[in-house]
Amino acid sequence: MTDDPFQCRCVLCHDYGDRDEADRMDLTVIEHVQQHGWHVVMVSEDEIGPGFAYTIGLAHTCDGPELAMFGLDVHVMHRMLNTLGEKSAAGEVLADGQSHSDVVHGYQVALRQVHGSWHRTFFSQAIGFYRRPPLPVLQVAWPDVDGRFHWNEQADERHRESQPQLWLPSRDHPVGIWTTEL
Repeated sequence: MTDDPFQCRCVLCHDYGDRDEADRMDLTVIEHVQQHGWHVVMVSEDEIGPGFAYTIGLAHTCDGPELAMFGLDVHVMHRMLNTLGEKSAAGEVLADGQSHSDVVHGYQVALRQVHGSWHRTFFSQAIGFYRRPPLPVLQVAWPDVDGRFHWNEQADERHRESQPQLWLPSRDHPVGIWTTEL
């Protein structure tokens, strides 16, 4: 693990003296990170809003950013995040502004840097693992059937609302389901 830009402070790298207080979910995350290099948290769609998924462990294992996706079936997002996680594990640097065409057949996904004001809203389990925000996190945006991303005004309204714009500070995000406290 390098010291720049993210010094790993996770529960695997540091003994915080509270391992005996870890619950089943914490232990599952730790086990998956140790065995596979990362864990994917899946939050299913419910009456509050669309589902989302994010990784925990890529910063520890690969010295790269964590990844987050929103608005698709959580199992589909899990597979897509694993595809990108495997790239990171193979040494590929994932960064803001990149597009990847090999995550979803026939479509590009775009990577956007998540603003730190969203970390406590969406990534509390990762904060528990790393013991602090901010974390390096990239949002993985997926396009509509015409290849338009949710920030494109020509994308239909349903697609635009299916994913947040986490690169914006939370106070600047357009009002909608994503600005409601989860």
